[in-house]
This record gives sequence, structure tokens and C-alpha cells, in this order.
Amino acid sequence: MEIKKVDVAVLGGGPGGYPAAIYLANAGKKVALIEAKYVGGTCLNWGCIPTKALVTSVNLLRDIKNAESFGLHVSQAKADWPLMVAQKNEIVSGLRSSLDKLIRASGVEIIQGQGVLTSPKKIEVKGKTPTSMEADAIILATGSEPKDIKAFPFDGKFIHSSTTILDLESIPESILIIGAGAIGCEFASIFAALGSKVILVEALSRILPLECETISAAVAEGFKKDGIEILCGHTVEATKSLKDGIEVTLSDKRTLKVSCVLSAVGRRLNTDSFSAVPIKMEKGAVIVDEYLSTSVPGIWAIGDITGKMMLAHAATHQGITAARNILGEKVRMNYDAIPAATFTYPEVGSIGLTLEAAKKKGIKAKAYSYPFSALGRSLASRAPEGFAELVVEEDTGKIIGAQVVGHNACELIAIIGVALANEIPIECLADTIQAHPTFAEAWLEASLIACKTPLHFPKTLASKLTRG
Repeated sequence: MEIKKVDVAVLGGGPGGYPAAIYLANAGKKVALIEAKYVGGTCLNWGCIPTKALVTSVNLLRDIKNAESFGLHVSQAKADWPLMVAQKNEIVSGLRSSLDKLIRASGVEIIQGQGVLTSPKKIEVKGKTPTSMEADAIILATGSEPKDIKAFPFDGKFIHSSTTILDLESIPESILIIGAGAIGCEFASIFAALGSKVILVEALSRILPLECETISAAVAEGFKKDGIEILCGHTVEATKSLKDGIEVTLSDKRTLKVSCVLSAVGRRLNTDSFSAVPIKMEKGAVIVDEYLSTSVPGIWAIGDITGKMMLAHAATHQGITAARNILGEKVRMNYDAIPAATFTYPEVGSIGLTLEAAKKKGIKAKAYSYPFSALGRSLASRAPEGFAELVVEEDTGKIIGAQVVGHNACELIAIIGVALANEIPIECLADTIQAHPTFAEAWLEASLIACKTPLHFPKTLASKLTRG
């Protein structure tokens, strides 16, 4: 067995682990990155990137099918699923190869294999070259994987995870999706655009339950226009494999026959690899302080396993924050300005607190929105559906959250990320100049309404765009 000694060992090469490794290596530390599968983790290989490759294809298909509304005549468009999958795989493999080269060029040693923490300073790696790794500091970044349900486990044929669904041999005639969170809803949009009959089952009372109610309602309305059947307040009790599909029994005892099922009910945290060390945990997640330190000195934890925000960019920021603290800085992790982007049709972007969440915290706040239907760019782009909403603390005028649904929502939320990170009050946002004509003007208009100086909306009707 090979024995190595490094300054820092990073267990897991996903969107949290590899940025931490690069940051530390750039600072002059000797760093080893231990990865069991592929660098980039779930996000690059089986999550964010491959799904967005498919989303780009299906959104283009939607535009082509709606070409006449743009004054264009296009012959019948048809999806080539095998080619879409091949292109998706090519994008992923290309990015993975580039990332591998970047990590190595930064001076990080990549060790391929399954790493197991055996003591606070030691990791045993099982792989082609068994390695015993000793490190002064260790970052745990082992991520998560799709949660299997014992009653109907993944079989990769009729019952799929968010990983296996990416490589279906053909477009399913029908698909039932269990779980209407971000993952389930994104796949619902994808397969509806491809012509599948989509049934979305959610145990809670509305889809996208982590978003505010107005966002959930807007996306649900868009889904219904796409022919997606939404069944909220229901669970799946059992499944039965058939010769040409699968039969699903719901909690109300009705049965549905579909080509396949996607289970998107959550993810399981990968914590088995460090169970030998007494790291404090709660509800299956690693407990970390605001500096990302665990209960064991010299061990930090980042990403999904911390149970904070299961988002790739949150993990990246955690990774850099942990790295800076290992280097001797005292940097706190701030979760208040981390945006979430859901690539449904329509898109959703959100950040900070919703109005409902603010009220639960006892914060006196109001929400001010502006409809895309009142924007020149929205109408010119034939995308009038949606709105942008700002949540403002009444006593201070501080922006504490924002939500946007509609065209380019995932890009638009970045503007408010800058505002929240820098604690910009609503008056300052109202004093910005947004290019015309753009969708970003919605933020300016919403801030003007919040300041009681609406511009492109009658002052007498502005109260209709105010909640709380």
C-alpha cells in the first residue's frame, strides 16, 4: 500500500470538493483530492449539466413549434432522443475532461478510489493503487445520491432515479413522476415538451413546496397548459411491473398505467465513508459551525452532507469558505444570499426569504411584484407570463428576499443576489438604471412600487401588486 502525506485531503471531487482543493493548492498547500467516480460529482455528471443540456434542446423545440407566433413558418419539428442523449453525454464528457486538467494544472493530486476516514488524520483509499493518506486537515465533501424507496426500488427499466432517467433508450409514451420538488418538476417540463403524457404526484398540497405559494401557482398554471397532470396530496403506495410498462397504485387506491416512473422524492446523504470517526450528526447530516468545522478538530464538512442547502453553488461557496478557514482566516458562511434556480417551463429563480417565511420569523415585511405582461421586452419576446417579486422589511427598507418566475428567471435572480450580498436597501435598487428593453426592468419597476413611486403601472392599482 502506498503511503502519502499531504497538508489537506479532500474527500469528494464534486462542486464543493474540487473548488476547495484548487483554492488551497493555489495558496501553496499540498492537496490530494480523493474521488470514487468522476470529478465534478453529481452536478456535472448526472445532475445540473446533463439536465440543462436536455432543457436547452426541449426549449428550442418549444420555440420552433411556436414559430408562427413570431411570424415564422417552419416545417414540422421532431425530437431525436438518441441524438439528444449523445449530445448531452458529449457535453458532460468534454467538461469533465477539462475539469480534470484544470484540477491537475492547479497542483492538486487526484487519487481515484473509494476513500474511508479511519481516524481524524487518516484516509484509506481503495482503488487501483491502494493508498493510505495522512493529512493535517480533511474536508469531507461526499455529497448525496438519489433516495431509493424500499417499496419500489430503482430497477433502471421501469422505475428510474434522476440518474438512470437521463439515458432512456426512447421517449416514454407516459411517465409518472413521484415528487414535485425542483428535480421532479424539471423532468416534468422536459418530458412534456417531448410529447410524453406526464403525471406529477406530490404528497404535499402544492408543487415546488419550498417556493412561495404564488410561484407554485404560476408554475402549476404553466404545467397545466403543457398538459401535465398534477396530483397533489397523494402518495404512491405500490407499483406492479407489466410487460409493457408499470401499474401504479396511489393513496386514494386508484391505479394508473404508465410507461415508466421517475422517483424524485429526495436524496440520501453519503456519510458511510466517515462513520468510523465520532463526528456529531443530526438527522443524518453532519453538524458544522458557521466556519464549516465539524465536532472533530481538523475536519471540515461541506455540501449536501451538511444538510444546509443542497445546491451545487452553495457547496462551492462552502468549499471556498472552508478552505479560507483552513488557511487561517475567520470567514463565516452566509446562507442568506444563495440563489436557487429551477429550470422548469416557466423558469423559477428565488433568493433569501419569501413573504411567508419572513412572517414565520416574526419579520414585518411586504412583497412587491411587477408582471412581465407590462414589460415591453416580454411582449416583444412573446413571453408575457410571469412576474418578479421583492420582499422588503418594512421598518428598514432592507431587501430580504426575491422571487421571479418566467422567461430567463434563473438568470434574473442574480441581480438580487448582488443586492442581498451587499445589503442594498430598496431605495438604492429603485435608483438603478436598467437597460431598456430588458426583462431586468421588472426589478426596477417592483422597487419603484415598493417606494410608492410606480412608473409604468397606475398608482391607483399598485396595491394589487403588493402582498402582506
